[in-house]
Amino acid sequence: MSTFLIAEDDPLHRGFLREVLGQCDIGDYRLVEVDNGDDAIREITDQDARGVILDLQMPRQTGVQVARWIWARTPATPILFWSNYADEAYVRGISRIVPATSAYGYLLKSASRDRLSRAINCVFVDGQNIIDREVRSVQDRRNTRTTSLTETEYEVLLDIAIGLTDHAIAERRHISLRSVQGRLQQLYLKLGLEERPQPGAAPAIYNSRGRAVALALIRRLINGRTIEIAEGEYAEEQRTARS
Repeated sequence: MSTFLIAEDDPLHRGFLREVLGQCDIGDYRLVEVDNGDDAIREITDQDARGVILDLQMPRQTGVQVARWIWARTPATPILFWSNYADEAYVRGISRIVPATSAYGYLLKSASRDRLSRAINCVFVDGQNIIDREVRSVQDRRNTRTTSLTETEYEVLLDIAIGLTDHAIAERRHISLRSVQGRLQQLYLKLGLEERPQPGAAPAIYNSRGRAVALALIRRLINGRTIEIAEGEYAEEQRTARS
């Protein structure tokens, strides 16, 4: 019998998912429930999952990190992301890893029981993608070229969020200092701040890097968890380079 995994750290939400899933006609399965990302990976290491529902913000590993691991191993596994948040940080993280062969969904926890039931059937029975309206609006905003960040601009945003200098960014991204400064200028422009005051203008009252990170947090382009992950990735790169 195939396995169906629910990974959700809130017992009430986990129970709600179990109840609605049990009312859906998705065939026979063995239900496995976990409350953190490490256990989610551990439970499906030796078996293929019929389907997976992932909370995006869990202890130990996020839903995006778990999904990356699952899809690297079995790209066709359907996954429904279930979250309180429609942050661009999560939308961007999912868009980076979703394979062309997998059905997936992104539903907010404010969705009704009927909406959740339809999403489960859509992803796990019909093999179709389903995206919450609020999440879709974030995706559409990302497609606006004048304000959306490119992948390279988003990378440099995370780099300054973890405190890297221009020299460290240049070394990490294998680019020149001039390229780093160009990406920073584009980042500042899209976030609505200028790197330097114009001649004759009053002295700047903000530090550009700190202000850029603050605006990115306010606009939910990044969040504390994405900064924590970026910090861990950079530390791992440094350990690998020294070994």
